[in-house]
Amino acid sequence: MSKVLTIAKRELRSYFDSLVAYVVVGGTMLGLGVWFFLMQQGGFWQIDRASVSRMFEFLPWALSTMVLPLVTMRALAEEKRTGTLELLITMPVTDADVILGKYVAALGLVGVLLLATLVYPIALFVFPWHLGALDWGPVFSGYLGTMLLAAAGIGVGLAFSAVSDSQIVAFFFTALTLIFLHIVGGVVEFFKGPLGDIISFVSFQTRYAPFARGLIDLRAIVYFASVSILALLFAFRSLESRKWK
Repeated sequence: MSKVLTIAKRELRSYFDSLVAYVVVGGTMLGLGVWFFLMQQGGFWQIDRASVSRMFEFLPWALSTMVLPLVTMRALAEEKRTGTLELLITMPVTDADVILGKYVAALGLVGVLLLATLVYPIALFVFPWHLGALDWGPVFSGYLGTMLLAAAGIGVGLAFSAVSDSQIVAFFFTALTLIFLHIVGGVVEFFKGPLGDIISFVSFQTRYAPFARGLIDLRAIVYFASVSILALLFAFRSLESRKWK
């Protein structure tokens, strides 16, 4: 475990040594501010209730379209292209250590981002403004759901980064896959029977929705955890396959 944490610290430091962390956090906070206060029905001020549900409408889209693809695209693809991955593997670490270390680092960066977004509910309902009595239950469940969705998305991103030597290719395939897994839930109502059940089962949107409403769904937790594990296993096998060539 110490090797995983060492790799995670190295990777997390590299995010902040480059522009990645600042683009991810700054860009998301700016986009969230615009969505929160200006977009849709006049923004937050027109809702006339103590709620930050708009934040949890925005975050899954921000994560799927930009944050997670950007965070994971270079994790393995760039190291494979430059040859630094082989140097890393020659150290006393296993392929699993490398995968898990990079996974933990990406999850840590997303955690930093989500902590930053706490500025909105705190500023609006605690200090300096007191715009009402906010029910913190849906806020915490929303953050839990967002973190679970991010964990699954990071796994998918690492899987694509593991099979590609190009950051751009890894970025676009990750973004397209996550967007598809999110929007596919919107077509469930047009399908009945087993097909509709399958679409609902694989949809990130369907699984995420209860958390945004303040409910903790055990089935959704199992689903996101399963996607994470399967994606990481795929990334591990892809990385391991280089030994067979």
